[in-house]
Amino acid sequence: MAIQAPKGTKDLLPVEAANWQDFQSLAREVFGVYGYRLIETPIIETAELFVRGIGQATDVVNKEMFEALSGENMKSLIEGREVKAKSRLALRPEGTAGVVRAVVQHDLVPQGAPPAKLLYAGPMFRAENVQKGRQRQFNQVGVECLGSEEPTIDAEAIIMLMHFFDRLGIPRSSMVLLINSMGCDHCRPAYRDVIAQYLQEHHDEFCHTCQERAHTNPLRAFDCKDPNCAALMEKAPAITDYLCEDCVAHYETVKALLDRAGIEYKEDFTLVRGLDYYTRTVFEVQVDGGLGSQNAIGGGGRYDRLAEEIGGRPTPGFGFALGYERCQLALEAAGFTLPPEQGCDVFIACVNDEVREQAFELAERCRSSLISTEIDHQHRSLKSQFKLADRLSAARVIILGPDELAEGRCVLRDMGTHNEITIGLDEVVTELTNALL
Repeated sequence: MAIQAPKGTKDLLPVEAANWQDFQSLAREVFGVYGYRLIETPIIETAELFVRGIGQATDVVNKEMFEALSGENMKSLIEGREVKAKSRLALRPEGTAGVVRAVVQHDLVPQGAPPAKLLYAGPMFRAENVQKGRQRQFNQVGVECLGSEEPTIDAEAIIMLMHFFDRLGIPRSSMVLLINSMGCDHCRPAYRDVIAQYLQEHHDEFCHTCQERAHTNPLRAFDCKDPNCAALMEKAPAITDYLCEDCVAHYETVKALLDRAGIEYKEDFTLVRGLDYYTRTVFEVQVDGGLGSQNAIGGGGRYDRLAEEIGGRPTPGFGFALGYERCQLALEAAGFTLPPEQGCDVFIACVNDEVREQAFELAERCRSSLISTEIDHQHRSLKSQFKLADRLSAARVIILGPDELAEGRCVLRDMGTHNEITIGLDEVVTELTNALL
């Protein structure tokens, strides 16, 4: 049996690869209007970055992170020697920690500087149970804004994301925007204790994982996918009743700005997102069809402590990520399909082998003028070359034979109308350029 792609990964064949590039281009266009600039960080980072940034007690770090071992590290393990922390590498499970690490390392937000607005795109990796809308390698586009704690940043980013979904073509009627506040270091600890107490009071009713979370990370119980646990957590005390004055004011301002922008939302106090670094505003965009239980197509929030967690100075931040594959499923559910593979502009058909060298030369002249051109490389008959031109969706075919070549001319056929003209070889590029324009 031939070697297959690993479980939970997917090849992006030419049509979908082109669509992924278009997806990124649209993100750069929409987010660029708001001042976001492209950044690229390594796919591998030190594992410590995610342990410190995301949190040891999260499922992402505890269960789903792929660690990468070099040959040297493998040898150390085999010999019973400890692998140094800096040598422990991991495939990135999300994009925020790496971007914040780059901001800290390169001092992209020096004292007194405006916020750094950064945009990234690329693959992420999580060792998850594979299902619809959930893969082990998946593609994300995300933004991070570092250097401002103002609620205007939160609202601006959420509005920007909803504009992106509009441009992408996902119907607004099929989406719901959920928002919540996670509080801050002043008010969240007390709420954490309240939820821990709630979990202990209902200990026997929760799944084993949530029973453990009561002692390690109580707020993660809100993220449990067990239906019984989810129903229990809906009855838990709401964090909005425990927010400090500053967090209440921040949250109310975010909602007021969304209201002024005409962005509809639903408050959901059970929304905590899956990572430990979030503070204050968190949000998620869900769709009502096409994704099954994995119905979130994007989300994020504020993370004012993350830069400090990874060794930098205090630098407030806000960001979000959206999943390419999940967005495609949402578009399919709305009735959209990928466009067909783009054809070539012209195909050069040879009457016989005598003219192949001249056909090759003409093809290069066309390509030099940015006219996408194909020729036969398998010595097909003229009839078979026309069939190939059809399969390639060629807009026009140049027919070149010994007689035409002797006269310095060729036949140009429009494959849509089947009209033919005879023109000089030195006029072909100009004729094609004008036709394409």
